[in-house]
Amino acid sequence: MNKQRKLRVTLLSALVVLIVAAGIGYANRGALAAWGYDAFLSKQVEERLAGSYEPINGGTATPEATPTVREPFGLLLLGVDARGKERGRSDTMIYTVVRPKDGNVLMVSIPRDTYAEIVGKGKQDKITHAYAFGGAEMAVNSAAKLLDAPIAHYGSINFQGFVKAVDTLGGIPLPIGKDIVNKGKDHEKFTVKANKDSYTGQEALNYVRYREDAGGDMARTERNRVFLDALMHKASSLQQWNKIPDLLDIVGENFKTDLTPSELSDLAKQFLQTDHHIQSYTLKGTGKRMGSQNLWYYLADEKDLADVRATIAQWLDADTPESALTVPGATPAGSNGQGAASAAGTSVNP
Repeated sequence: MNKQRKLRVTLLSALVVLIVAAGIGYANRGALAAWGYDAFLSKQVEERLAGSYEPINGGTATPEATPTVREPFGLLLLGVDARGKERGRSDTMIYTVVRPKDGNVLMVSIPRDTYAEIVGKGKQDKITHAYAFGGAEMAVNSAAKLLDAPIAHYGSINFQGFVKAVDTLGGIPLPIGKDIVNKGKDHEKFTVKANKDSYTGQEALNYVRYREDAGGDMARTERNRVFLDALMHKASSLQQWNKIPDLLDIVGENFKTDLTPSELSDLAKQFLQTDHHIQSYTLKGTGKRMGSQNLWYYLADEKDLADVRATIAQWLDADTPESALTVPGATPAGSNGQGAASAAGTSVNP
């Protein structure tokens, strides 16, 4: 799959606001644009996402008391695999810098098995365990510690809900060139057939959950990204507007964030007025078995981690010009605003 296309609509997928706008306004921006979204959809979006608002640290802010988001901010996106009423674990963790004024977004994927300090537990462990131990608050604090970067907001998405979303959309395409068979002794058993034109919600979820390929944590992280991209690419091309209420209900039931519905709607309007540009990156590192139980961990490369921290600080600075926004190892964007992608990162202009 062409890397330049992998995150074509991730801006409207991975970011919370993008979940709201993708398939609702972005694909129809020529006719709808920000004013149309404001006139026809903003109130419906805010009403149906009212139940998604869940501040951490016991916050009690109301939509009326929350200022409009304008300056660059850090957001932690969590893709959670939870079944029933369990809390689950964060299979996907993406630190995202959102720059509302110029529409630029930096997405740094943190492999789920990254060895890191679990803030609040007083120990080192796989960073995916932070959410299982202490929910969004512990995940946010642990990611902020690892990247030495502020996180103003979070958004958690339950992959279970996307089964319904995929089926509502009529299925999604996935780049599966060989049958996926999960058959390990302690693993859930399933098979996903290769080379199908479209995959159901359950097949797509199994694609994400697959754990027996040689690529390990990095491969699973990449599948999570491909899945989200395929889902929101399908949503962004949605022509059946009568499905929008159902999709909003599905999102509202499976999505939590400390961004209020009014902030989400305001961000959607801002991005509809910009030329969105996304740059993505995955932390580099190596796998190693450690400890008395000989468990497998992903050890972040220290130099790469330092470069990522510096890059995040640059993106969070509102005074950084667009031409200087890039990912570690990539060439800064030229006069046409097109950034070059590094070997581990992707530069996308939807």
